[in-house]
Amino acid sequence: MTSVPVVTPPASASEHREVGAAMRRWTDGGAGTVGVVRVLDRHGFGTVEAGQLLIAAPDGDIAGAVLRGALDRHVVPLAIAEATGAPPIVRELHVAEDDALDAGLACSGGASLLAHPLTAELAVALGTALEHGQPAALLSTAEGAAVLVLTGPDLADAHGSLGTESRDDVAADIARNRLRRGATITETMHVQGADLLLDLWVPLPSVLVVGVGAIGDALTAQAALLGWTVRHVTDVDDAKAAVAGFSDADVLVLLDHDPAFDAVLIDGLRRGRGFFGALGSRHTQAARRERLLAAGLAADHLAALHGPVGLDLGARTPAETAVSIVAQVIALRAARSGTALAVGQGRISG
Repeated sequence: MTSVPVVTPPASASEHREVGAAMRRWTDGGAGTVGVVRVLDRHGFGTVEAGQLLIAAPDGDIAGAVLRGALDRHVVPLAIAEATGAPPIVRELHVAEDDALDAGLACSGGASLLAHPLTAELAVALGTALEHGQPAALLSTAEGAAVLVLTGPDLADAHGSLGTESRDDVAADIARNRLRRGATITETMHVQGADLLLDLWVPLPSVLVVGVGAIGDALTAQAALLGWTVRHVTDVDDAKAAVAGFSDADVLVLLDHDPAFDAVLIDGLRRGRGFFGALGSRHTQAARRERLLAAGLAADHLAALHGPVGLDLGARTPAETAVSIVAQVIALRAARSGTALAVGQGRISG
């Protein structure tokens, strides 16, 4: 009896880069196909990360994980089969309570898993983007027969097809719109007569803290818990240079009230990439707004400036203020309102 390797799910965001590196390694070694298994639908399990992906090489090498490995005895053979020429398949599976808890899931649940192949060309495109920490999208028909990969900072580079050019265009526009949220997602949709599965991977935020103080220190600690990177600058030129390279997922938190830093906000808000937040009293915010308007910013630019930054949590300490700031970033990335879960009607987890 052949034993099935158990895949240990990575504990950090480096998982996606490791998966990408594996794709590149296998295709560089001559693999013509990579098998993938993705989560098409699920119920239960509690909060589950989006963008889960398990991949296999034709020789049986494995990378990535779905549902924390709780279904590896089923999922791994599916991925290997797809890498060695099997047709795409959708498999309905269930995880019992004890098995779910052992794997680190919150509770039992069921999942529809889609297993399908990626050609070497598509695997190279997707693997390169994931390995280099760039945004990437994997779209397929729900039965896995047609695949489109989008890569690049704006998902402008397209590889493969979903069957028709017009369907490709509509699906790509949807993926690029989702990219503006700045969050990794798994989503099903109906586009021009076809049910599609979209997995979009977006790098974790990088926080630029401009200025010094206890809140900046607290932001560093809070961001570290989320796996976000943080950079501190105190110079206008350094801040402008950093903002010039912002992606949609990046975050600026302005602590310094010096009007000289208006130039940083003007550059960033006009460019339209990233989250821009500023501390300060309402009087400080009003004065800053008047200066920015006088400098030529339009009202729609100013609508993207979050000031005072943070959700209304009643924060009183630097640590609590840091929580309110990152909570607002998370809510906006997920297109959520930031209201209490108990009063909402939608899905609890992102």
